[in-house]
Order: sequence, then C-alpha cells, then structure tokens
Amino acid sequence: MMEIRPQDKTIGFIGTGVMGCSMAANLMKAGCSLHVHNRTPSKCEALLDKGAAWEGTVSGLAKKCDLVITMVGFPRDVGEVYLGEEGLIQNAEPGTYLIDMTTSKPDLAEEIHRRAGDRGCRALDAPVSGGDKGAREATLSIMVGGDRQDFDALMPLFRILGKNIVYQGEAGSGQHTKMCNQIAIAAGMMGVCEAIRYAQESGLDPQTVLESIESGAAGSWSLSNLGPRMIAGDFDPGFYVKHFIKDMTIASESAKGMGLETPGLNLAKAMYEELAQKGFEQDGTQALFRLY
Repeated sequence: MMEIRPQDKTIGFIGTGVMGCSMAANLMKAGCSLHVHNRTPSKCEALLDKGAAWEGTVSGLAKKCDLVITMVGFPRDVGEVYLGEEGLIQNAEPGTYLIDMTTSKPDLAEEIHRRAGDRGCRALDAPVSGGDKGAREATLSIMVGGDRQDFDALMPLFRILGKNIVYQGEAGSGQHTKMCNQIAIAAGMMGVCEAIRYAQESGLDPQTVLESIESGAAGSWSLSNLGPRMIAGDFDPGFYVKHFIKDMTIASESAKGMGLETPGLNLAKAMYEELAQKGFEQDGTQALFRLY
C-alpha cells in the first residue's frame, strides 16, 4: 500500500490534554486539516484559535473525518470513544483509519482492531513515549501494533509526531511494548529519586552530580529530563501520576496473566499509590521525589 499524505486527509483528533494538544498542534503546523473533540472543550481553545474545527460529539467527528487519532486518559475512555453506540467504530465510514495513541490495555486494542475490521475500518494501537517535551518537539517514540500495510501507509503521519517509529506486530503489540517501557521507567524512577536524595544528604550539589552520571552507565531519559525538575522542586505534569498508576496497573495485570513476577514494578506502583493518597495524583511523575 502506498504511503498516505496526511495533508490530503480530514483528520480528527480526540483528547487534547497535556500531550494531545501539542501533538495536534504539530499536525496543524504540517498543514493538516483538523477537527477536534475533548470532554473539556476549553482544552481545545488554543487549537481552535489556530484554525481547528470543533466537533461537539465523537459521532459527529467520526462522520466528517477519514483519519482519527485518539489520545485520551484511561482504558474506559478508549472503550467509550471506540466501542459505544456514539463511538468511532459505529459512526465512521468504511476505510477510515483509527489510531489510538493512548496507553491502554492490549486486549482492548485487539478488540478494537477486530470490531473496526468488521466495519471496514483500519485500526492501529500506537502508544507513545517521550512526555510533554517529546510531544511539543515532535520527538516521540511511537510503538505500533496492527496490520503492517496500514503502518506503512501511515508513516508520513507518524513522522510528523515522532522520531523513533517502530512496527511491533499484530494488534495489541504496540500496547504490550508500551508496558515494557513503563515497567522500565517504574523501577528507574525510584533509582533517580534515591540518587538525587543521596547527593543532597552527602553534601554534594545534585545538579553537578547529574553532569557526571547522566552520560555514563547510569544515564536515562528520566535522569536527564526529570532529575533537574526534582532538584528544582518542579512537579508540574508532563505525565500525570494518576496516568502512570493506570499504566502500571495495566502492566501488572498483564504480567500476572502471563505468570510473570514483577517485584520492581510492584514496589514502584505501591509508592506512586501512596503519593496519590497524599493528594499528588495531578502532579507529574517526578513528584515521586516528594516521598524521599
């Protein structure tokens, strides 16, 4: 299948939160025509000011667009947007591309792919990593599950949003890959917090410590990008604590279903749940440092 030129499509974007708004803005910068919908309409205002068209319902958006991207909060939101009577699958025209970039459940991605196919639509699960910075700068890592020919056709679209774009396999594979990503981050975030706290307690300048360790064997995206925010006491969300807990819950449930033990993930999840109970679920994931 030939590559699709995104500028030739009428694109719908559902979910314009911290990351979705920047992703949608990058599509508009690339010259794409955009129809947007969000549960909280005010979160679309910046995009509407740039020329996006507002759609008051998911079904209304589905009927006007031949390619739809979703970036919503939780699996229940994904299910409602895709599978409900007023959802995308029931209301989209055959041939419509449906791309869910939410981090969600692998088995839900499989169901969406199957039911979309029954309606003649093409569905891909394409969760992302890179946080608010990656969304703004269009450097997201995009991990994709679904039919290979659909992935190949949509590469020009993915290139507008990210840099590291990898086809992982059949439907659900993108979500399984994102679970690997979140498991690695979960334990790593504890290490970042502990290293910075150790630097502080030992009388070192933690920012100077970062200069030494971030380019060595200890280096990670979290250390380089979230470590400075921890040091500065900046806990504004690039990725919400509540959403990370959601992701870790999905990963934990999936691992249990495979008979896999994940002690690092379990400890991180318990700590983030404690953080949320203390009232910090709307903070960014770097707020784990508060517990230290």
